Amino acid sequence: MKIAVAGLGYVGLSLSVLLAQRHEVRALDIDRTRLDLLKARKSPIEDPDISRFLTEKTLNLHPTDDPAVAMRDADFVVIATPTSYDPRTNRFDTASVEAVAETARRLAPEARIIIKSTIPVGFTDQLNARLGTTSIVFSPEFLREGRALYDNLHPSRIVVGGTDAASETFAGLLREASLDADVPVLLCGSREAEAIKLFANTYLAMRVAFFNELDSYALFHGLDSRQIIDGIGHDPRIGRHYNNPSFGYGGYCLPKDTKQLLANYHDVPQTLIRAIVEANATRKDFIADKILERQPARVGIYRLVMKAGSDNFRDSSIQGIMKRVKAKGIPVTVYEPQLKDDSFFNSPVERNLARFKADCDVIVANRMTPELQDVAEKVFTRDLFGAD
Repeated sequence: MKIAVAGLGYVGLSLSVLLAQRHEVRALDIDRTRLDLLKARKSPIEDPDISRFLTEKTLNLHPTDDPAVAMRDADFVVIATPTSYDPRTNRFDTASVEAVAETARRLAPEARIIIKSTIPVGFTDQLNARLGTTSIVFSPEFLREGRALYDNLHPSRIVVGGTDAASETFAGLLREASLDADVPVLLCGSREAEAIKLFANTYLAMRVAFFNELDSYALFHGLDSRQIIDGIGHDPRIGRHYNNPSFGYGGYCLPKDTKQLLANYHDVPQTLIRAIVEANATRKDFIADKILERQPARVGIYRLVMKAGSDNFRDSSIQGIMKRVKAKGIPVTVYEPQLKDDSFFNSPVERNLARFKADCDVIVANRMTPELQDVAEKVFTRDLFGAD
């Protein structure tokens, strides 16, 4: 097969590497630095499996910034460009997806177009109607940052929003690249596939919000959160997974996906979906107040990244804590080795960890780490289980 993949973030890059083991993949992006790294077989994102595959595997992978080169004679065009949530319109900004789809229809009119970017429910039908085609389908991804290729190699399920032969073929491409036997494959309607993605992420956000609010209750009343979570987690209907308190759900997916799902409910009665969205702000307010109770002279923000093994700090929950603390007039210093700038939202960035520890009398860390153990008395964290 000849496959074009547009957008080389976590989703597009992991998919490109996955499929290039058996097929010709032309990886399209507008970021020349990212393309140059990929041409040198270096991963532009932090993902150990992608790095290993690029250096150790024989991959039929061709990075390019030319849509014509990428899409010419393609059997499939996969769109994995970002769709950030626009609060002005209460929906995802799908302009990049639409632009790539229009280009694909022009350059590769026989290709099946697969959208991997997260989109609103009903978007695929609308785009097909506008472009006068039925060749565009949606296939949600369920990947973790830093483990994207691993999750493609060991998928929990493969979902494609189409039931025709081309949709089945694409599902087969993903299944043949999997290292697991008997991966569930679901071929369904396009709107159902779009809903699967949004409801799955909203459920995960709901679980994060639940354990965070449990933790807030325990903190307020002087109870041991870990004992409570352990006690309820042994119920097999609840389970002991995805239960570590945090400063809120964050990252690229959960905040925007929950808001988009809420927007999709505009004509449907609901209370739970809105509560999930609003719970995040409530948790951050509570955590910021707990930090301020320590009466700090200077607060240190230890790492902006979402979790261990990730280089992404876009919409990380700790940023909300930082902004709330600064709003009360408390100076803040950021320790984040990934930052190239010397300031972040007008707060100084300190790259010397020892100096950072000495200068800050409270250190806020969403997740505890061994390099903070020597100043554990300064650290404010809700990491109870040492897990993401």
